Amino acid sequence: MPAIQEYTSLTPDALDALERAVRERRRVALRRRGTEYVVVAERLDTGKREEALEGRLPMTGEILVFGLRDIESFAVLP
Repeated sequence: MPAIQEYTSLTPDALDALERAVRERRRVALRRRGTEYVVVAERLDTGKREEALEGRLPMTGEILVFGLRDIESFAVLP
């Protein structure tokens, strides 16, 4: 199995990985303000002033919104 790619900046490849995660409803491990989250990617919102990733917490079903500028790093999990 290949290594899991971790992204630390919003390159075109990183945005493609997020878009693919949303389409396939994949889990995304991300770090924001020093806290790690694992969410199921639900939506990538690029229409508003700030782009954001919406993810559902697997245990509670709660939707969290992460501004893409606030994400320090992320990885799409298999």
